[in-house]
Amino acid sequence: MSVNTAHAGKGVLIYAGEYIILFCDHVTVEFGGALPPEMRGSKTGRLYLTSHRFIFNNKDGKDKLQSFAAPFFSLKQVELEQPVFGANYIKGTVVAQPNGGWSGQAKFKLTFKHGGAIEFGQAMLKVASLASRNMDQGFRDAPPPYTPPASTWTQAPPPAYAPPAGGYYGWVPPVNTFPDRPPADGVFMYSAPPPYPGLDVQNGYQNPQAGATGGLSAADAKAQEAAQSGYYDPSNPHYAYVPPPAYTESPPSYDAATKKTQ
Repeated sequence: MSVNTAHAGKGVLIYAGEYIILFCDHVTVEFGGALPPEMRGSKTGRLYLTSHRFIFNNKDGKDKLQSFAAPFFSLKQVELEQPVFGANYIKGTVVAQPNGGWSGQAKFKLTFKHGGAIEFGQAMLKVASLASRNMDQGFRDAPPPYTPPASTWTQAPPPAYAPPAGGYYGWVPPVNTFPDRPPADGVFMYSAPPPYPGLDVQNGYQNPQAGATGGLSAADAKAQEAAQSGYYDPSNPHYAYVPPPAYTESPPSYDAATKKTQ
């Protein structure tokens, strides 16, 4: 995770080839642990789920923390919570990227005051599971430090960052729960591709397991099957990737939402 690296003015700043899958306003974030001053306290703003990470943009332009970006490889122990009283939320632990503006790790809590925490959380786990196929163990053990792109950024037209209409590998994001798209003047894009793997090998970062022709690797092909069912990575036991239910159904219970599948 890096701080204050994913915003431009009042908008979000993404890489070329990075898609915004879901967008949600009125989300509150809180961090716990030994934190720098800018990460303390409750902050409210916009949350983006992209093909490579999730990004929070603070709506308070005077706050010292304007944005934070958490690539999927920096997350662990992510859980979905449905308290009897109060709004549903997502919690977990995020590890700092070297040179990302802070060090160590922190607990995080994402509260959805207007609903949608379960659907957003399940989508985040699903995208993380599909993206994980592009990360070998060496990458997991030693992820790259944050490096500011040596390129310019410009306002991005919507087709440049919208996800494919048909979804990914048979999985369709819960766009009926999150029908809104980011404001057209609120998305900015680097000319450089993402520096780390994402959901699709065509999203900038080249999967080293893919052939020179750009075809699907064996891992990518298997992802099509994984997208249809729960996914559990035995080398990463803190994750239970659960596919979202049909969205005509009620949200699952906490046990169902966090159950590890074998």
